[in-house]
Amino acid sequence: MFEFDQYLGFLAFLTILTIGFWLMIFLLTFVIPYWIIGANIENFKLRREAKRKAAEEA
Repeated sequence: MFEFDQYLGFLAFLTILTIGFWLMIFLLTFVIPYWIIGANIENFKLRREAKRKAAEEA
């Protein structure tokens, strides 16, 4: 069936595939939403601060 070298190559392929799969799941469910939500919060704070400055100057 498999020689030992082919078996090791197959295991390496499965390992890399599995690591890539879980990394993609982690990125799509945690890192990217965290990044987007953080950017939106930061923009909201900046707009609120700009509005507050404009109200003080007027």
